Amino acid sequence: QVQLVESGGGLVQAGDSLRLSCAASGRTFNMYAMGWFRQAPGKEREFVAACSRSGDSTAYADSVKGRFTISRDNAKNTVYLQMSSLKPEDTAVYSCAAVLTFGSGIWRSEDAYAYWGQGTLVTVSS
Repeated sequence: QVQLVESGGGLVQAGDSLRLSCAASGRTFNMYAMGWFRQAPGKEREFVAACSRSGDSTAYADSVKGRFTISRDNAKNTVYLQMSSLKPEDTAVYSCAAVLTFGSGIWRSEDAYAYWGQGTLVTVSS
């Protein structure tokens, strides 16, 4: 089992950058593929980015491709989401999620993830 805690959210202006962190408990972090999801007010939760256990494979939603970068540091049990060129439509609660896997896959569907953090709010003003 793994526990996830996000940090790094806040209020920024359009065009700014922000880096979110997700710290995981436990000694088997490198056994989990990771994902970032977001939920804007009044909307369904949506996929943002995902990476494999090693971080070598990544995937992004079209809406953030080229602006956001997911990465991980297995030595620090942490996954990051570097966000740049932020837009007001990026405003949401961002949550990280983990799925135990023995392979190198990545998942876009939230149904695949068993473990979730509590989320961190990102607000982008225009």
